[in-house]
Formats: sequence, C-alpha cells, structure tokens
Amino acid sequence: MTAARCRGLAIGLVVAAAACAPPSAAPPSQPSPPTGPVPDVRVGLRVGAQSVAIGMQGTGMGLANGTTVVELHAERGATVEPDGRALVLRAPGTEGRYERIVFVSRTRDAFVTVDNRPYRGVVEVFARDGGVSVVNELSLEDYVSGVVNAELGRREQREQAAAEAQAIAARTYALVNRGKFAADGFDLRAGVVDQAYGGVTVETGLGMRAVRSTRGMVLTYAGEPITPFYHSTCGGSTAAPEEAFRSAATTSYLRPVSDRDGDGYYCDVSPRFAWSVEWDVSELRDIFREKVPSVLGIAGERVDVVRDVRVQRTGASGRVTELRLVVEAGEIPVYAADVRAVLAPERDAWLGSNQFRLAVERSGGVPTRVRADGFGWGHGVGMCQWGAIGRARAGQDARTILTTYFPGTRLERWY
Repeated sequence: MTAARCRGLAIGLVVAAAACAPPSAAPPSQPSPPTGPVPDVRVGLRVGAQSVAIGMQGTGMGLANGTTVVELHAERGATVEPDGRALVLRAPGTEGRYERIVFVSRTRDAFVTVDNRPYRGVVEVFARDGGVSVVNELSLEDYVSGVVNAELGRREQREQAAAEAQAIAARTYALVNRGKFAADGFDLRAGVVDQAYGGVTVETGLGMRAVRSTRGMVLTYAGEPITPFYHSTCGGSTAAPEEAFRSAATTSYLRPVSDRDGDGYYCDVSPRFAWSVEWDVSELRDIFREKVPSVLGIAGERVDVVRDVRVQRTGASGRVTELRLVVEAGEIPVYAADVRAVLAPERDAWLGSNQFRLAVERSGGVPTRVRADGFGWGHGVGMCQWGAIGRARAGQDARTILTTYFPGTRLERWY
C-alpha cells in the first residue's frame, strides 16, 4: 500500500465515522447544492522542531517511500529528530534514517498523536532547514472541527449560532489560504499566524454539530470566498482594515460595524471588553527602548527621556491610528499597525487593542505615570467573536451574525 493510498484510506475512515453521527440541526441558511468532494488541507503543526514524539492511540504504522518502516501502538511510540537533510526515527528496537515519514492509524476512532496530542487524518514528518516539520493532512471539515472550539472556547447550547458562524469563517479562511505556505510543504499554520487549531483534544459535541450543520458553507462576496478576519472582542465597534494593518486592502465588506445592543453592546459579555494598563514613566521608557528598534527600526538610543506620549490621530471606529512618542530629540510617530506592539503592557506582550484613551500624570511638567483605558481585544477587523456569542444569546442565527459583521456578503455551499 502506498503512502498516498494510506493517507486517503485514513482520511476516508474519519469522514465515514462523521457520516454515522446523529442528525444535526438544520443549517443556518438555504444552501445551494454541493458542487464537489470535501477538499483536504495540510496544517503545519511544527516547524524547525529538534525532537518530536509520535504515538498511536490504537495501532498504526510509519511509512517511508510506500514501505512500512515502523509499527506503533498505544504502548510503543517513536521519536523523530533531524540529521542534516534527513530524519532519524527511533522506536524500541528500531532505528532508521529517512527523508520523509507518513504516520497512519489503523484503528477506527483512534488517532496519531504528536507530542501526546491526537490528530485526525495522517501525520507527515520531513526534514527542512535543520529541523523537523510536522504536517497534519486531513479533510477540511475535520480541520474546521479542530478550529471552532480552539478559537471560540467551549460554548453553551444557546450559543450554537456563534459556533456555526465561527465554523463558516474558519472554513472560508482555510479555502482562501490553501497553498499559503506551499513552499514549506503545507497550507496553513496551526496558530495565530492563521487560525488556532487543536486537533481532536479541543473538539466538543456542540462544535462538531456546528461543523456538520454548516458543511461546505462559505462566506462569499461577488461570488468569491472572502478573507474573513475575526478577533476576540471589538469593544463596541469593529475596525476598518487601515486602523489595524500595514497593508490594508480596501473592501466593502470590511468596514466598521457597530456592536451596540440597546444600552449596551453584544460583546460586553467578554471578560476583555474593558481594560486598563498603567506604567511608571521609567518602565515605559525601557519598553520603548526595546520596542522602537525591533518594531520601527529606529535606534533605541533616541528614546533617552520620555517627554510625552499622546494620541495624534484616530480612525473611523475611534481607534488610535497615530501615536506620538515625544523624546529629547523630537517626536517619533507610531502608526496604526504598530501601536499595540510599541505601547506594550510589558516586554513580551501586546496592548489589548488600539482603542484606548491616554492619561499622563506630571510633576513639574515632567511625565511620571501614563495610563491607557481601553476597550476590546485584538485587531478589531471583521467578526467580533464575543459579539457573535452575544448575538447568538439574543437569538440571531449564523447568517445574520456573519452578514452583519461582513456587510454585503452571502452564504454559499461550495461542496
């Protein structure tokens, strides 16, 4: 049996298992007929790793060039390490050197594990740039099942529509970005560079129902899948792309959308709806000295004395699009995409959002403390995840949630 055929068999078993699941709720729209098979997606789980543990929940095997090179089971795992342009595979009683290995489970409803985390589909490892790359190849629907709760957290039944909206957004994002990292041997990264993906561990019954009830559905504009940005909490209004990103493509479906709900906001249920950060000016100077060179490419020595920090300009949603750092030598402008990185709460973190007000305490005209009072969490563009949860609690369906946050779009079934 070839490696390619084993991958197809393993993925087919997973899809067949899903097909035997109980009937799900009706989809949140009237979809068009399916147009093709479920595509596969390749997800980069590790890049440049120096050691990876591969295991099996049941029984399985590792194949190299279509030949079985190792048998694995629940009590017998393997480690893979880089060795130049090749890999060294070690398991009890077995050691070999290969360019590429594909790991497949033979046991129905038991999965290949990577560093003790189980994944549907198959797992492929190969050497690249002195490290080990680990790729999970699986059906797009199974991938979305591993994204919904990783992104949205565990949800209640009354929040089902939010999970459906997240499933559609995640599926659309994956379709639009297939091949994004083709040169590296996979389509998407399993993290914030693309979408959080946790494999089988993060799956829940509600999340799986959300995926099944929206199977094949994507969000489109003018007949093409959109780029469905989303974030944790908008804090009252979503943002225009130019308020958050360096290279912001203007699109009619990405524009500020109010999240107001009567006297409050749909996303005010978020634990990060409002926040504040306060710095001693000497602490802030040290942060600027580190961030200004790494983010702006300006020598940190310019930040000798902090004379002032002020908001110079705001955008359509009220977010800060230009911040000015006033130092002894003059003023340093910080624009929208860099504000959260430069005005950091601490060295290894970003500011919650760039929707904030600044207050500067002074003594004898010299700043002593700076305080930021802000709203929302994340870049603010596209779908507000906590807003989607609030809207679901209020009775809105997935179609309403998505077409509110992405004006002018529609839902279509692509397979």
